[in-house]
Amino acid sequence: MALRRVVVTGLGAITPLGSTVADYWEGLRQGVSGADIITRFDASKFKTRFACEVKGYSPDTYFDRKEGRKMDLFTQFAVIASDEAIRDAGLEGNVDKDRVGVIWGSGIGGLRTFQEECIAFAKGDGTPRFNPFFIPKMIADSASGNISIKNGFRGPNFITTSACASSSDSIVAALNYIRAGMADVVVTGGSEAAITEAGIGGFNAIKAMSERNDDPQSASRPYDKDRDGFVLGEGAGALILEAYEHAVARGAKIYAEVLGGGLSSDAYHITAPDPTGEGVVLVMQNALRDAGIGPEAVDYINTHGTSTPLGDGAEVKAIQKVFGDYAYKLNISSTKSMTGHLLGGAGGIEAVASVLAIQHGIIPPTINHVTDDPELDAGLNFTFNKAQTREVNVAVSNTFGFGGHNTSVVFGKLRD
Repeated sequence: MALRRVVVTGLGAITPLGSTVADYWEGLRQGVSGADIITRFDASKFKTRFACEVKGYSPDTYFDRKEGRKMDLFTQFAVIASDEAIRDAGLEGNVDKDRVGVIWGSGIGGLRTFQEECIAFAKGDGTPRFNPFFIPKMIADSASGNISIKNGFRGPNFITTSACASSSDSIVAALNYIRAGMADVVVTGGSEAAITEAGIGGFNAIKAMSERNDDPQSASRPYDKDRDGFVLGEGAGALILEAYEHAVARGAKIYAEVLGGGLSSDAYHITAPDPTGEGVVLVMQNALRDAGIGPEAVDYINTHGTSTPLGDGAEVKAIQKVFGDYAYKLNISSTKSMTGHLLGGAGGIEAVASVLAIQHGIIPPTINHVTDDPELDAGLNFTFNKAQTREVNVAVSNTFGFGGHNTSVVFGKLRD
């Protein structure tokens, strides 16, 4: 069976840099940091007291009070981003809803809901009084379920959970469902809302996050010698993937083509990356093979680049092994330097950034670079501190998660 071509026809985002795709892209282009002191709770006693929050967020802006109370924040973000993408793609009333699916990604799901309910029970007299929305709000698939219910989409509907690779896995799953003819359109991407006491405390406990409390905006510094961990972010990124022929038939605008996707496992450690980068080598090779292109076709890699000492080095080693001498002709950047790390939502907003880099011919920067790391090849173009202009025909988006989950998605300009 011939596989169908798949294109991107809509984008949506709510991020620490802005609550629309346009605002998000402008923040990326200008090299804005989304980090600041945490406002969602009193973090004064935590080792890390800052994060990349969605600024000025109020659910009342998007939902009536009754509706908003039924959703955890990660689901609210998912619905907001998907609404923008659906409008952008012109899907309202313009498709067979039996053929539209929702495949979403989240690494954790309703962490705030779970935390609040457990605290309330612990403070009580032991009588089990739980909110009837506790379970529906907490479970990760409430995001895909709510998107489907709101829009009446009756196609394939599920969530992918693979830590920080979750959103990218949802995109690859959506690609393959459409390729195989199991859906014509899929709303995909991912969301996360883990800036809570449990989220900050838990990542502090495994020493994964930056503790640069005196200068939060410069704390996320991928590939810098003095990087000391990631900065936690929140939000959502959504893409509408669609069969090429279906998009053309309804006159949809096309942002880019999804050329392929690859998956692999480090099979090494539950939290630490394989320092050799072999799993990352494998995932990029798998993605390029699936896309039917060679390394020399790639112009830009939106790296996982979390700003951790081990992870950044392993990814750079892998890029050099896969791309060889051509690695010096690539643009490489980590947009997490601006958005922070959205965990399971990272692949969603970074896929949006990769598609926009193709559309606009602009590489978003890796900000906060001060000191070269002698362990990393300074000859590589990390797009430090300022955006760069170049034609981008092919972009690769990398995401890697705890448990050794690796995913790469390949986007390209629409081919003839």
